Amino acid sequence: MTGKCDICNKSVVFGIKYSHSHRKSNRAWAPNVKRVRAIVNGTPKTIHVCTRCLRSGKVQRAL
Repeated sequence: MTGKCDICNKSVVFGIKYSHSHRKSNRAWAPNVKRVRAIVNGTPKTIHVCTRCLRSGKVQRAL
């Protein structure tokens, strides 16, 4: 799966993870991206969409 939403371009965000002893290491937060059949320009097509876009109704699902 790709780590990017085709609708809102949400992608991986990088930051720092802190352990209990406060040691630092790099980590990544990946968006919750699903592979979905949706109507794009009047035709059904498979795209990668984050769940935020699915919930907000920005995507019309192809059944």
